[in-house]
Amino acid sequence: MVFPEDYKVVGISYEDPIEKWEKKAPIYFATKYMIAYLPDGNIKIITVETESTDTLLTKPIKLEIIAEGKEVILHKAEHDAHNRTKLILLAIEDCKGPVNTVIFTGRDKHITFVHKPTMLDVIKIEIIDLIPPEPPWLSFAIQRLVDSGILGELNIVFERTFIDIRQFEGDKIVYPCNASELNGKYLDSDDDIEDGSLLVGCDISRELFELRFPDYTYKQINMCPLRTEFVKPSKPFITRCCQTKKTGLININGHDGVVVHWGASEYDIVDAIRLLVSRLDEDL
Repeated sequence: MVFPEDYKVVGISYEDPIEKWEKKAPIYFATKYMIAYLPDGNIKIITVETESTDTLLTKPIKLEIIAEGKEVILHKAEHDAHNRTKLILLAIEDCKGPVNTVIFTGRDKHITFVHKPTMLDVIKIEIIDLIPPEPPWLSFAIQRLVDSGILGELNIVFERTFIDIRQFEGDKIVYPCNASELNGKYLDSDDDIEDGSLLVGCDISRELFELRFPDYTYKQINMCPLRTEFVKPSKPFITRCCQTKKTGLININGHDGVVVHWGASEYDIVDAIRLLVSRLDEDL
């Protein structure tokens, strides 16, 4: 796949760049690609190599056509040119028959293109979270961020893995807090918790249980995404934990991930995702 890293490296020409090159015409120093709209209706997509320079204009030393004619189409609608993941998905939809290149116009009127689009260059990140509520906060917040386009430049898509704690409802089940609205007792509000209960919660829940009921025996199902046996990451991931000291980059089951605090804001989540993507880029 060829997808310019920034539209500032894409030049536009209404003459054939090959002919201009033969005439030794100068070119803008940042240009790496040219889109040539020719008078006969043909469109050429060209890669450009230039001489190094300290000025705004330089000389091209190599031009190579990577797509032209029926291989190239213009996408009809305008989109956020920074939302790379969305443009890749749209280009995949548009590439039918001989078409292998799609030109996009951004809402700011800048131009870019995607040549031979593929999802192989897009990173899949697994969201691991607990339900209820449904959807859980982390998944809900990330979807809002995706819809806003703020993550679009990162070349990522999200998959979701949820741990459903509703499977443990019952009279002698103890949950950390009443926000879950599940059928059971709540560690934060109930005093009539019984000896021999089953605690469905994390390490902090266990500590609180033992502080409140030091003489009770109990069993625990650890539902912390960092500790539970119910889910193991199968790819890069993001999850939550109620302990601030455990937030940040982590590796579980051989996969890099990032942990945000249980009450993380969308700003925190964006920062965490960018941190994870930076780590993954280092590993490439």
